Amino acid sequence: MLVRLPDKLLPGRHEPLGATARLEQGAAGVNFAVFSEYATAVELCLFDTEGQRELRRYRLQGPVDGVFSGFLPGVGPGLVYGLRAHGPYAPEQGHRFNPHKLLLDPYAREIVGHFGWRAEHHGYELGHPDGPRSFDTRDNAAQALKARVAAPLAGSPRATAPRIPADELVLYEVHVKGFSMQHPDIPAELRGSYAGLAHPAAIAHFKSLGVTTLSLLPVQYCIPEPHLADKGLPNYWGYNTLGFFCPDPRLAQPAHRDDPAAVTAEFRQMVADLHAAGLEVVLDVVYNHTPEGNEFGPTLSLRGLDNASYYRLVADDRSRSENLTGCGNTLNCQHPRVTQFVLDSLRYWVAEMGVDGFRFDLAPVLGRTAHGYDPQAAFFTALRQDPLLAQVHLIAEPWDAGYDGYQVGRFPGRFLEWNDKFRDAVRGYWLRSSDPGVGRGELARRFTASSDLFHHGQRPPAASVNFVSVHDGWVLADVVSYRQKHNHANGEDNRDGRDGELSGNFGVEGPTEDASINAARRRVRRAMLATLLLAQGTPMLCAGDEIGNSQQGNNNAYCQDNATTWLGWDEAEADTQALVTRLLELRRQQPLLRQPQWFGEGEARIAWFTPTGHEMQQQDWHDAGNAAFSAQLRESATAAPRLMLIFNPEAQTLPFTLANGPWELLLDSSDELAPQPLPPATPLIVPAQSLLVLLRRS
Repeated sequence: MLVRLPDKLLPGRHEPLGATARLEQGAAGVNFAVFSEYATAVELCLFDTEGQRELRRYRLQGPVDGVFSGFLPGVGPGLVYGLRAHGPYAPEQGHRFNPHKLLLDPYAREIVGHFGWRAEHHGYELGHPDGPRSFDTRDNAAQALKARVAAPLAGSPRATAPRIPADELVLYEVHVKGFSMQHPDIPAELRGSYAGLAHPAAIAHFKSLGVTTLSLLPVQYCIPEPHLADKGLPNYWGYNTLGFFCPDPRLAQPAHRDDPAAVTAEFRQMVADLHAAGLEVVLDVVYNHTPEGNEFGPTLSLRGLDNASYYRLVADDRSRSENLTGCGNTLNCQHPRVTQFVLDSLRYWVAEMGVDGFRFDLAPVLGRTAHGYDPQAAFFTALRQDPLLAQVHLIAEPWDAGYDGYQVGRFPGRFLEWNDKFRDAVRGYWLRSSDPGVGRGELARRFTASSDLFHHGQRPPAASVNFVSVHDGWVLADVVSYRQKHNHANGEDNRDGRDGELSGNFGVEGPTEDASINAARRRVRRAMLATLLLAQGTPMLCAGDEIGNSQQGNNNAYCQDNATTWLGWDEAEADTQALVTRLLELRRQQPLLRQPQWFGEGEARIAWFTPTGHEMQQQDWHDAGNAAFSAQLRESATAAPRLMLIFNPEAQTLPFTLANGPWELLLDSSDELAPQPLPPATPLIVPAQSLLVLLRRS
């Protein structure tokens, strides 16, 4: 508890940004540093430990190169504070300074309070005829979120972090809460938490599958959008980040949620426990927009500190926010201080929290310049030369919502990229329901890591992150069960979510008692899993697909924090989980299934055959009437083939002549054929809608 606050601030350092407990000339205290290019003054406001009563204000010194700073002696960790920025309120110039609004430090390591949407959080008067050009003089401090000075963290979970090469990665996209909320072997008090995700029962599941890297949906501090708050719905996925240096308390154990330090400790322990099991942790991060929204949104942090620097504004009307994200605003990553902000946040999560990489949401925003997307943008240049971030994985969601926002294959250096063309090809091929249908050529191209997209600039096959379903869209069980989205629970009259998502219901919408339909759905689902996990590139499994989890046809379940999105362990399909385990074991055992170089560039080769056993010719690739085919993989141009993969997407069995044998059947995705040696010179009757793996017998 504070007894006496200093009378004045001492000169401070302009780095690092944020609040840092330190010794200065032998005196313990806290250094504050805040960037604002256009502010005329920045005030530091101190509060009681509950964040309800303002105790003292200090005017920070500066600016020096746009940074206001000051050193407050005699205080330390636990100090609660906010910021007020003075400057022009000139929306037509992009400036929205309003000192009546208490602002959250964007570098806050700990956040206290509970956010609620209120009119006084806006810098303008709601309902005023001038709209966001008006000015609101109400003070929002009592209800505003506040920062708390954090104690320095000891050590780092990275000390024991595994380092998994890109060509050995197997990603598992998972929501921290959804994974364990209904898991029967995880104690009730840990379910839905960071601790629950690292519980021995959870780790046992990850290890039994054979995944290497957990790709967590957003875990940085977020708040719900106002339209969700009005409906009483949460932002379950978390793509609305406000605290870029804070783990979200909603994902901690209930006993920890009101103590930011305990939340941080729980997150770090989760990472350490997963590392000890040989598992990596990748974070889905949202450095493209913030909850402040467009010009009609609130003033919570960046907008009040320096709207014109932190956000992209419309060139011919700087009172308006440029919306390249579909969320109202867009971070201005071409500004050097915004680049610094993002890099500082990334480094914090690596160095202090121990994570092993990042998946960048709407990643083209990071490379947006005045002339559009540029793979050589300043942000990418800074990111690629950073020695700490060189140790971790970088994964791009390679599209945003702006003009020319689809940039698959155009990210620089060692970026891996989500490849939606793989998803669409695999679904279209196995469902046989797209128009025009996906043929052998398109599937072969995607199965071999999409060289048309990634085979340039020294990029390896691993650059293609392959998936058949992710959090956004239908989960795999629903891909084969629904033709129409069923999003009514989201409160938008089923208007939200993607229309026309490629799927097939095999004649009945949703669950059915028809055994033949259920058998076909099962075969196709298993064939798609086999295609995903045996393809060249980096496979990414959506959590729950390995146990047949359904979301009842909701393909935009971002606001469903309930059994819709929680994995249904009580109905887990043991045989599907066993198939995933066998597939990933095959991938580990057979290097030909995860080549670090492109076929034909290294030693490895691939050849394609028709069901009659003849090597595919040009006319065969264009034969739209025949979709079945096989691939033979060999370790060099002179070696005998080692592996054969047979693809039969048809609804009936097909005979395949097995060239270059003798062969042994290792795996049948349909489970109709058992592993067995195969007699030479005898056609193999391949089950319908199945993928087979054969090993050549010496």
